[in-house]
Amino acid sequence: MHFNRRAALALTAIIAAPAAAQWAPTRPVRVVVAWPAGGSADASIRLIAPHMQNMLGQPVVIENRGGASGSIGAGVAAQAAPDGYTFLFDAAGQVSNPLLMRGLGFDYARAFAPTLLVALLPNVLTVRADAPVRDVAGLIAHLRANPGTPYASTGIGLMSHLAAVMFTGRERLNVTHVPYRASAQSIPALLAGETFFTFNTTPLVMPLIRDGRLRALAVATPRRIPALPDTPTMLELGYDGFSMNEWLGLFAPTGTPDAAIARVAEAARAGLADPMVRERHALLGAEIIGGTTAEFATFLAEQRTRISGLIRDNNITLDS
Repeated sequence: MHFNRRAALALTAIIAAPAAAQWAPTRPVRVVVAWPAGGSADASIRLIAPHMQNMLGQPVVIENRGGASGSIGAGVAAQAAPDGYTFLFDAAGQVSNPLLMRGLGFDYARAFAPTLLVALLPNVLTVRADAPVRDVAGLIAHLRANPGTPYASTGIGLMSHLAAVMFTGRERLNVTHVPYRASAQSIPALLAGETFFTFNTTPLVMPLIRDGRLRALAVATPRRIPALPDTPTMLELGYDGFSMNEWLGLFAPTGTPDAAIARVAEAARAGLADPMVRERHALLGAEIIGGTTAEFATFLAEQRTRISGLIRDNNITLDS
């Protein structure tokens, strides 16, 4: 009888263990978005947040803290208590910022734990619809005939900039880089004629391409994308190894309980599984990823190796 009671208690503990490990918030969860309202990151997380809120049973509060290529928002999240109530929604600046910036006050790799890779955002080589070029060959000819032509990026060292560096470097083009604070600012500059071309993400450019205000010349993805099936990839045009696209992911301050990270990742995946969320992302040209936290960690390691080599080989600095 004594043995049976012990066995029953052990069985109860085994059965209860998953429930005990299931973290549940008791107050609102804050998601610091390292980019301004109106941009790609903001649009994505605002589609997902209502579903996260439903699963977590608490409000999910979006806090936009844009600026300095995402480092301002990242700094805010890095200083937050690692208690499961603050997460960071960030982009590829997670990889490039520590390679370019000094005096950040925190180390990206040590300050954050990867939680979930949410989506990939294809970069599209784009010009105004009334530009006197219709394809990449025409763009190259125009740039050769007009040295110093300005182009827009979303910030030094970010994917928009690095894609342009790869393109103009291979063609040995003399162009002028004009970095903006965010995607939502670089596109109006292009439309106003302040710059001539840009690599920018599908959520920002697709509505303007559909409206006939921008023209897509190529995509920086390994394969053509459903949103632009007639637009060639840079690979198709002979640019071997050319793949340079933005991504969006959730991070937690290092030290956040694993159970909290797992629960928030699960809630975000539930949002990504919603047909409306998938449809809205697809309309924007974004590729939903999801996956596991471990897969995101592997992705980050690969990105750090690749981007560090590109920045080093092209001598990119904050003065570039």
